[in-house]
Amino acid sequence: MHSTSPLCRRVTTRDEMTACLAIRETVFQQEQSVDPAIEADGRDGEAVHYIAEIDGRAIATARARLLDDKIKIERVAVTKGARGTGTGAALMRFMMDDLTGEARGRPFFLSSQAQAIPFYERLGFAVCSEEYFDAGIAHRDMQAEVR
Repeated sequence: MHSTSPLCRRVTTRDEMTACLAIRETVFQQEQSVDPAIEADGRDGEAVHYIAEIDGRAIATARARLLDDKIKIERVAVTKGARGTGTGAALMRFMMDDLTGEARGRPFFLSSQAQAIPFYERLGFAVCSEEYFDAGIAHRDMQAEVR
C-alpha cells in the first residue's frame, strides 16, 4: 500500500501527541472495545511517545516508560490501513534504537496481545509469562535484550 517508508520520530509537539491519542482511541477503544478508563491510564506524562507518519499523516504510535529494571513499551497502535505494511515494525525498531542509549542494560519489556506475539518475536522479543487477560484481551509478557 505505501510506496515510501514511514517517518518515525519522538513526539515533541502537542499536535503530534493529539494525533497519537486519536490513533489509540480508534484502535483500542473503537476497534477493540477497551474501556477508555483503562486505555487512558494517566501515565502518558511519564512516557516517551513516538509517532510514525506517511505523507504527513499519522499512522502509528507507541510509548515507552523507562522504569528502574526495564524499558516498558506500551500502547503500540497502527491504523487499520497501515497494518501489514511494515509500519509497526519500523516504529518499534526506531523506538528501540532511539532508547538504546538510555537503556543502560535494562531490557525492553512489553505486554503483547496474544495475536501480536509473532510480530514481536520477529523483532527479537521472547515470551516470558503465562497468558493473562487485560481489558478482556489475552496477553503474554515479552522481553528483548537491548541490541
